[in-house]
Amino acid sequence: MMELVVDGRHVLGEGIIWDDRGARLLWTDIERSELWSHAPATGALQRWPLPERLCSMALTEVDGCLLLGLASGLAFFDLASGELDRICDVEADLPTTRLNDGRTDRQGRFVFGMFNQAENPKDAIGGFYRLNHDLTLERLPLGNVAIANSICFSPDGCTMYYADSGTREIRCCDYDPVTGAIANLRQFVPADAAPGDPDGSTIDADGYLWGTRWGAGQVVRFAPDGSVDRILTLPAPQPTCPAFGGAGLDVLYVTSATVGLRAGQLADAPKSGGVFAQTLPVRGLTEVRFAGRR
Repeated sequence: MMELVVDGRHVLGEGIIWDDRGARLLWTDIERSELWSHAPATGALQRWPLPERLCSMALTEVDGCLLLGLASGLAFFDLASGELDRICDVEADLPTTRLNDGRTDRQGRFVFGMFNQAENPKDAIGGFYRLNHDLTLERLPLGNVAIANSICFSPDGCTMYYADSGTREIRCCDYDPVTGAIANLRQFVPADAAPGDPDGSTIDADGYLWGTRWGAGQVVRFAPDGSVDRILTLPAPQPTCPAFGGAGLDVLYVTSATVGLRAGQLADAPKSGGVFAQTLPVRGLTEVRFAGRR
C-alpha cells in the first residue's frame, strides 16, 4: 500500500513532476488554482495561488521558471517573483474546453491535450497540441479528445502514449524524436485491461508505463507490449498522476483527488486528495526540461 507523504486534501491534485535540481516535487490542485511544492528531504512545503486553474506544467532550462499549462493557455511563471509571462491562448473559440494533461517530449517540446468541461454529452471536441522550442503551437494529428490524459514518451522518444479517459483505453503512436512527426496510431492498452479509467502516466527507465487508474485506487505498471506487469494500491480511490523522484529516482509519487466523492466515500478514504509515495526496485527518468526558454 502506498504511503501518504503530503496530506493536502486537494480537490483535484494533478500534474506532479520531480525537479531534480531543486530536489522537490511540484504539482497542482487544479480546482483551487494552486501550485504546490514539497522537498522530501526537509519536509518544506510551499504553495503559490494563481489567477486561474493550473492543469499541467513543465520545468524549463531556467531555474525557478516553470512552463504552466493554465486552463485557458500557456505561460511562463517565475517562482520567486510570482510573475506570469503569457505565451498564448489555446482553443479560445471553444468555451467549454480547458487544458489538461501535458508533458515534455525527449527533445524538450511541451505536448498537451484538452478537457471538455461540458457534461451530457461530453463530446470529443478538443485537441492534442505541441508547444515547440520557438513558442509556436501546432495541433497534433491524433484526432479529437474529450479528456486528454496519459501523455508520456518512451525512453528513446520514439513512442508517444496518450489517452482519452472516457474511452478507457490507452493509445500510442510512432513519434519522430527529432522532427516530431507522428505515424501508426494504435491501441496500447484496451479498455478492459484494468479497473478504473486511465489518468496520468509516466515511463520508467525500462520503458514500462505506470498509469493511475481513476476510480480504482490503483497504479498499474504496463509492459511495453501493453500487458499488466504490476499493480500498486493506495488508500484513495481517485489517483491522478504519477512521477518518479528522489535522489535515486526510485520513489514513485502519486497525486489524488476528492472531487465528486460523497461524504461516505470520504469517510471511508480520509487520505483522499493527498500525495502518496512508494520506494520501488525500478528507476524513473529525469524530467525533460522545456527547451524553449534559456
